[in-house]
Amino acid sequence: MTVAVFPAILPAGAATCFGGIVRVMDIILHAGAHRTGTTSFQSYLRGNTACLAADGTGYWGPRRLRKGLFSGLFPGSGTARGRNLQRRAEGRVQMHLALAEKAGVARMLVTDENMMGSPRACLLAGMLYPAVGERMARVSAAFGGRVDRVVITLRALDLWWASVAAYTVARGQNMPELRKLDQIACSARGWRDVITDLACALPNAQIIAIPFEHIAGRPDTLLGVATGRAAPTAQRANWLNRSPDLRDLRTLLSERGGPVQSLPEGDGRWQPFTPAQSAALRETYADDMMWLHAGADGLATLTEDPFRKRAGTSLPAEAMTRGHDDDQRRQDNVAQSG
Repeated sequence: MTVAVFPAILPAGAATCFGGIVRVMDIILHAGAHRTGTTSFQSYLRGNTACLAADGTGYWGPRRLRKGLFSGLFPGSGTARGRNLQRRAEGRVQMHLALAEKAGVARMLVTDENMMGSPRACLLAGMLYPAVGERMARVSAAFGGRVDRVVITLRALDLWWASVAAYTVARGQNMPELRKLDQIACSARGWRDVITDLACALPNAQIIAIPFEHIAGRPDTLLGVATGRAAPTAQRANWLNRSPDLRDLRTLLSERGGPVQSLPEGDGRWQPFTPAQSAALRETYADDMMWLHAGADGLATLTEDPFRKRAGTSLPAEAMTRGHDDDQRRQDNVAQSG
C-alpha cells in the first residue's frame, strides 16, 4: 500500500502537483472586521456548503480554525512545552491546503474576524486593531505567502466602537471608563492605518475594502466580491450576533449586579460616546473613506457594489462632503445590525 505524504511546508507561491496535474488554488482571506455581520456571513457559508463545493469553493471558518488549524499560531494561544507552536500551526495549515488542492478545490475562502485581533484587545488598547500587522504576518506565513486576496469590511467608527462596547459589556467586561472613551475618540488610528498594516503584512495580496452599509444583510454580495463568482442566494436572511440594545444591556447588567445606572434612559442602540466624541470618530472615518475613494495609495480597492470598480482619480461628489445628512441616515439604518 502506498501512503501519500504531503509536505508540511510549501515554498511561497508554489503550486502542488498530483498525478502530473498542476493545480494552483486561490487563497482568499475574509479578515472581518468584527461587528460587521461576520457571524451571519459564516452561517450563510455553512448553509451553502454543498453549493460552494460544487463550484470548487472551499470554506474554512472559526469552527475549524480556532482550537484547530490556527492553534498556536498567535502568541498566548497555548503552552509551548518546548515546541514551536507557531511552526506546527504553519505545517498543519499547509498540509490541509495540500489536501484541499488534491481534492480539486479551486479557491479556499478562509473567514475569521479574530485573525486581526479581538474587540477586547481594541478596547484595552483604546485603538483599532493595534496588532493587526503582526497577526496577519503570522497568517501569511501559515499560508506559505500564497494569499491572493484579503477582504475587509469597514464600518463607521462611532457605530463600530459603540457595537464593540455593547458586545464586550454583554459578555462580562466592565463598562468602558470615560477616559478610555476619550482616548478612543482622540485616536488618529482609523481603517486607513489598519489597511496599511495589512498591506505591509501581505504585500502580494490584493486588499478589497467594502463599507458595511453596502453588504449588511447581503452575505451573497460579500461572497461574490470575495470570490469574483456568482453566489447562492439561499439561506441569506439570518442576522446573527447582533449587539444588545439598551433594554437588553440593563437586563444583563442587573442579573450580574452591574452598574445599570451608568446606562442612559430609553431604548434602542447604546451610544457610550458624547456627541463631540462621536463627531471626532465620524471625522476619522470620513478621512478614511476619502483616502479609499482617492485610490488608497494603491494599497487597496474600495468596492461599493458587486462589480468591484476601482475609484477614478476624482472623488465622487458625495465623498467631498463630510457629515452629509444622507450618510447619517444610512448609518442609522444599520445601527442595530451588530
